[in-house]
Amino acid sequence: MPGAPGAGLMIGRLGRVGIVQVAQRIADEVLFPAALSTDASDIIPAGLLDELAAAGLYGLAAPRDAGGLDADFGTVCAVLEALASGCLTTAFVWTQHTGLVRALAMGGNPELSAKWLAPLARGEVRAGVALGGALPKPTLLARPDPGAPGWRLDGVSPFVSGWGRVDVVHAAARTPDGQIVWLLVDAVTGPSVRAERLRLAALNATATVRVTFDQLHVPAERVTGQHPARGGTAPEVLRTHAARCCRLLGPTPLDEELTAVRAQLDRLGPGTAAARGVAGELALRAAATLMATDGSRSLLVTEHGQRLGREAMFALVYALRPESRTAVLATLGTSGPPGPLA
Repeated sequence: MPGAPGAGLMIGRLGRVGIVQVAQRIADEVLFPAALSTDASDIIPAGLLDELAAAGLYGLAAPRDAGGLDADFGTVCAVLEALASGCLTTAFVWTQHTGLVRALAMGGNPELSAKWLAPLARGEVRAGVALGGALPKPTLLARPDPGAPGWRLDGVSPFVSGWGRVDVVHAAARTPDGQIVWLLVDAVTGPSVRAERLRLAALNATATVRVTFDQLHVPAERVTGQHPARGGTAPEVLRTHAARCCRLLGPTPLDEELTAVRAQLDRLGPGTAAARGVAGELALRAAATLMATDGSRSLLVTEHGQRLGREAMFALVYALRPESRTAVLATLGTSGPPGPLA
């Protein structure tokens, strides 16, 4: 799955604006024209991900000495929003990759970074993420392996996207002393790894699975980092949905709201959870506005309205945590009944 040689360096010389423009061009010329067929597919076409690799975007967060673009957080957010405006399915599978790249770029495991970072930046190796150990009630546990240096993984990561299109998974597991250890795990089923396909109402082509680990040994050299358990979700995923609705609608007051919510999310402060609620509600309202404008034809599977409406639902509920769910429900005007979070 190689990208074009030097593609990352070429768009990297364009600076932040140029990188975002390249992402938006791919979104408009490649992803959006294919979005309805991608949505109907059982699994995202590999060629769409190859386009991102060829443009150097798999190395967006990688340092330049590894062939990456060394983009700052704001650029990563803007590129994600651009790609999601073309096809949220493609953008969602791609963005799972960026967390591992950032972790290796931090240099906590130099040997692992030296081996993996460059091929990850080129998109020759592609990564997903398994967050079972980072949930408020962790479902994926890691214990020191008494038989060999490393860890034994047990439990479940309930939502792992891109299965069949990713080569490795960046797995978060909870240790007996309450730490989160991050491990690089091959995305291959076997006696200790089982994957059960989930059917989703939106973004089903992300090929999302429930992965069960049974005494899987992960060598110590596959650890990318370890830190105390703490809450919070990756904020860049919150900017993904409303832009395409706004473009299809033309100028409306929603444009100013979208600009405002971008600014809130980019602050990465204590108000990020509340901003997530605002972003989710805006996604729903923008999609509803588009569907109401288009009328009953928006219900046809050949129309973007129904796809964007379902994706708004996904954007609203994906990766909710207690503080962000409270913010979402407050934005929707209700406290809502208590319930479990997966």
